[in-house]
Amino acid sequence: MSVFSQLSESAKQNPFSLPVRSANCASGAPAAGQVEFGTGKYYALCAFGGVLSCGITHTAIVPLDLVKCRIQVNPEKYTGIGAGFRTTVAEEGVRALVKGWAPTLIGYSAQGLGKFGFYEVFKNVYADMLGEENAYLYRTSLYLAASASAEFFADILLAPMEATKVRIQTAPGAPPTLRGCAPLIYKTEGLTGFYKGLPPLWMRQIPYTMMKFACFEKTVEALYQYVVPKPRAECSKGEQLIVTFVAGYIAGVFCAIVSHPADTVVSKLNQDSQATAGGILKKLGFAGVWKGLVPRIIMIGTLTALQWFIYDSVKVALNLPRPPPPEMPASLKAKLAAQQ
Repeated sequence: MSVFSQLSESAKQNPFSLPVRSANCASGAPAAGQVEFGTGKYYALCAFGGVLSCGITHTAIVPLDLVKCRIQVNPEKYTGIGAGFRTTVAEEGVRALVKGWAPTLIGYSAQGLGKFGFYEVFKNVYADMLGEENAYLYRTSLYLAASASAEFFADILLAPMEATKVRIQTAPGAPPTLRGCAPLIYKTEGLTGFYKGLPPLWMRQIPYTMMKFACFEKTVEALYQYVVPKPRAECSKGEQLIVTFVAGYIAGVFCAIVSHPADTVVSKLNQDSQATAGGILKKLGFAGVWKGLVPRIIMIGTLTALQWFIYDSVKVALNLPRPPPPEMPASLKAKLAAQQ
């Protein structure tokens, strides 16, 4: 039995499943043709949505990612976005801009599976543990905990391909393809070569993902409450997806800032097989770890917005439940009213 199936029973009747019920579905049963919330199939399809959202978006921005990594590891030569593109094309040709696309596609597809699939699992399991009222009151902490838990496992799936990608893009003389570079890393460094960047990867990705999910969830809630002129239930699916995109971009900007120093360390570590995280931080100093922030804000803002848009679109296409922003439980409203 899969982990999704093992956890599905405990997550079926959690507080976050309650908003899925519609006026035509007061009993909580799924609408005709809709996948039941909290089942193994539901989580598996969410994971599939994560594969598409992360794999497609990260692969699409490989040229910008390549330039960003080169600015981080060699800022004297690659002094900015424009200069980075010009230097790369002048020295290696246009084809060099897509170096690392294969490990990017494979690695981030695997990461997306863990990131989105396990987020849905952990969010619902943790909500069930807290109970309906506490899940609402402490929902931001719940989002943070669920996303951190999911990203811990997602990064284990990502690390080997991330190490290979950065080596291809930044190390002089490295084989320019996945089938050439990955065997070389294994031959010279063993499995350690693929996972030595895992701790700083966790340092980069866990804060990033915590911000990505918590900021997104809270931004969606705020947009429907203060910006969108009508209730979410009255919005078309297209209008809801626009809100998803806007909230995703806002979340992405904050994600980039929070995780950038660790991203620089990861790039440096995977460029130089002899480097250590402590040595890199000492050498770069405070200012050095922020090199490449502007292109990363552009990259991550766009990336995060598109990921949430694709993920939500997959849910729409596969007829998965898409709960609205949480509402205060009636029992909690009654308690607050009694205290007044």
